[in-house]
Amino acid sequence: MKELIRQSIGIDCAMGEHVAGFSTMDADRTVSHVSGMTFKNGESAFKKFEKWIKKQNPGPNLVIVMEATGVYHEKLACYLTERNYFVSVVLPNKAKYFAKTLDSKTVTDKISAQSLATMGLEKKLIKWEKPSELLNELRQLTRERDQIVHERSQIKCQLHAETSGAWINSSSVKRMNQRIKFLTKQVKEIELQVRELVKNDPDLSAKINRICTIKGVGPLTAVTVVAETNGFKSIRNKKQLVSYAGLDVKQHSSGISVNKKSRISKHGNKYLRKCLHFPALAAIRNDKSQKELFVRLVSKHGIKMKGAVAVQRKILVLIYTLWKNETVFDPEYELKKSRNELGQSRKTALKELA
Repeated sequence: MKELIRQSIGIDCAMGEHVAGFSTMDADRTVSHVSGMTFKNGESAFKKFEKWIKKQNPGPNLVIVMEATGVYHEKLACYLTERNYFVSVVLPNKAKYFAKTLDSKTVTDKISAQSLATMGLEKKLIKWEKPSELLNELRQLTRERDQIVHERSQIKCQLHAETSGAWINSSSVKRMNQRIKFLTKQVKEIELQVRELVKNDPDLSAKINRICTIKGVGPLTAVTVVAETNGFKSIRNKKQLVSYAGLDVKQHSSGISVNKKSRISKHGNKYLRKCLHFPALAAIRNDKSQKELFVRLVSKHGIKMKGAVAVQRKILVLIYTLWKNETVFDPEYELKKSRNELGQSRKTALKELA
């Protein structure tokens, strides 16, 4: 019997039930799908699933992979993480593209589970960390606020259309105004609740205040970024952060016949991209370096949105840097850095001449 070097369990998550597949890889890197199990999405079923895992005689290198399907994977991910299993939650687009590289063209829950298990065997995945209760609550609140603001904007558009017509229905206008007033009240309640939660945590409050030293970034934007990234716990570098937000550049060119325009992938967290839009516009107006970046890109491409997206990306990286280094934003940082580099080069040149 060949020695097993890796073991993995892939789980296709759904609202009512989950489908799991146990796979192994031997020294020749041959993947074998050993067994599978279907179980309900509930704690009593999770206990049966854990017994099934132990029956497979897993080694210390076991990896459990599941796809981030809305919120349906969260209970199981928390349950397994609390019991010290290595759990990795992958984005749906990554799981989809990996599945396309495999031989099977059939798509079923069982095949999807086996595909995720194979991904756990062949790829080096990041361990998922359970979000803190505070950051999880802040994420829920900021998302709820975003949905309410979107709903309010729709009603305002409907109200504008209703009052611009030839025949205005006064009762409809009255109800729309009442709904707008009610939604505005809810937005204020959520914002107050967010401020209270941040204020009650001195460490988080201090970090949010440091992030807000970036021009254009307010407390709500800072809280949204921190909550959506779980305090950057699973982020290893700036490149990964940009990719997670879907702000990474996607290119498609081949030979001389295919040369499509570069664009951002948008294969990432939409809430991050959305919350950075208006801060980027404010930074372009008020921050000299951001304005220079915007003007340089617009003069090169002639597309204002490209410049705005570049500023969004830079602001996101700045937030990450300030959070990790626990420092405040220094608008003269780039200038000081270039001066130091120039000074060092001059010293080196003088030493060589001497």
